[in-house]
Amino acid sequence: MLTNPASKYRYEAPINLPNRAWVNQTIEESPIWLSTDLRDGNQALIEPMDITRKLRLFNLLIRIGFKEIEVGFPSASQTEFDFVRHLIEQQLIPDNVAIQVLTPARSQLIRRTFESLRGAKNAIVHLYNATSPVFRRTVFGLDRAGTINLATGAATLFNELAAQQPNTNWQFQYSPETFTATELDFAVDICDAVLDVWQPTPQHKAIINLPATVEVSTPNIFADQVEWMHRNLRRRDSLILCVHTHNDRGCGIAAAEMAQMAGAERVEGCLFGNGERTGNVDLVTLALNLYTQGIHPGLDFSNINEVARIATECTQLPIHPRHPYVGDLVFTAFSGSHQDAIRKGFAVQEPDKIWEVPYLPLDPADVGRTYESVVRVNSQSGKGGITFLLERDFGLALPRRLQIEFSRVVQRVMDTTGKELSSQDLWQLFEQEYLHRETALRYVSHQVYTTDDSTQMLSAKLEVNGEMIEICGKGNGPIDAFVNALGIGVQIFHYEEHSRNLGSNADAVAYVEMSTDFMTGSLYGVGINSNIVTASILAIISGVNRIIKSVDTLVQIEQLMKLKDYASKALPKI
Repeated sequence: MLTNPASKYRYEAPINLPNRAWVNQTIEESPIWLSTDLRDGNQALIEPMDITRKLRLFNLLIRIGFKEIEVGFPSASQTEFDFVRHLIEQQLIPDNVAIQVLTPARSQLIRRTFESLRGAKNAIVHLYNATSPVFRRTVFGLDRAGTINLATGAATLFNELAAQQPNTNWQFQYSPETFTATELDFAVDICDAVLDVWQPTPQHKAIINLPATVEVSTPNIFADQVEWMHRNLRRRDSLILCVHTHNDRGCGIAAAEMAQMAGAERVEGCLFGNGERTGNVDLVTLALNLYTQGIHPGLDFSNINEVARIATECTQLPIHPRHPYVGDLVFTAFSGSHQDAIRKGFAVQEPDKIWEVPYLPLDPADVGRTYESVVRVNSQSGKGGITFLLERDFGLALPRRLQIEFSRVVQRVMDTTGKELSSQDLWQLFEQEYLHRETALRYVSHQVYTTDDSTQMLSAKLEVNGEMIEICGKGNGPIDAFVNALGIGVQIFHYEEHSRNLGSNADAVAYVEMSTDFMTGSLYGVGINSNIVTASILAIISGVNRIIKSVDTLVQIEQLMKLKDYASKALPKI
């Protein structure tokens, strides 16, 4: 139980924003994306990336399609400085990509930052200083005017240093750090003051970034803050409004999406939500959320497994198996009702139609995932998942009552072991239950011919507990003739067959629902053979063996002896 009173924490009051517009907006296009994996993400690692891993991740970001990448904090260390220089000197930055670097509002660090960018074609320099009351009071000892002077002095130095490198296409960005805890009137004043120094135009815009440095409120309040700034910044037509949300309350995605509805045009974040504390907003989830709403994000996650593998190897951080879109289990259904719905959805989904498979908001194939793990079977599974796997991997289209019957077999195993079963495990269980050759009654061979009156005659060689017998019967077809030849009161209630594979050499699968005089109810037998008549005979033998196995020992002996006796009195051999 929490022992301290909750009143020790601040309650964020709603923003006074009459006629807020964001609540009626929808996201119609993708934002400008900025990856900060190599800066914010890197500084949050237990072991920051070396140059080899940073280059590998940088190249991945380029392949994904990021046009703006924050590559480091060059004034923070020689390693960071050297990485920026390496990218520029080795000409590793595509002409259509801008690298971004971060600097605090301190003159010597700003100079070092601009020095690192010498020779860059496109560069965004990101200036920040903390603006909230607790930072002004506790960390810097500055009032509002002093905080604004710090920011504008740094902005002036930006202009001077950029003018010394006229061959670089410069863009400036300002962040009032701790924006979410800053008074809105002061946040707009300091941003306007910085923009007055930079003098951006509609043709050459600056970036105002509103960071949820620490997420301290619900996403709707953040959206109100963003919309308030969107309405009140003086040079709105000459700036790009950006957000950088963290996930301290677990709402980073929602906050970033609502912020776009409130006027933000650019989003900063990391792949899979890496970053300080609980992480930055997850750009993969944001992008694929757009994709599932029919908006192409402009980023390529068609091979999400490769993206996850490289990001994991570079950051040495695992990805949770339930992580949206990429986790090992997100395209997996354990619940039987979910499995059944997914199987039915796949069966009717047309390639050129709107995606409407139950429980799957995204086609796994669109992100390079396969259907191999869409349905898995454990103790919570039902017939739908079992049926799906046997149909997909082994070509069996089980009749409904057989689905129910076999699911009970699987459930008994699951109740005993408590472990997940793979499709191969299910196939082995199915073989053992329906196709096992080590049984009391075993098929050897058969012959069929038709008499002059169109009656079907069938003789069959069988083994009964290792003893060879031959039976003979007649009927209106080979199945009827074989049932009559058995002579133990077999009754056929339902029969189905289908081809197991494509092509002329496909196996036939026969399913027979049957009973006998010495049992109540019915059960299924299954036979598989390249010949449909043989498959049907095998299905009947499968059912007889399962019936014999299900009754007590005395009845087993009695029925097998009856079968032998009947064989000795059979019709003349064909």
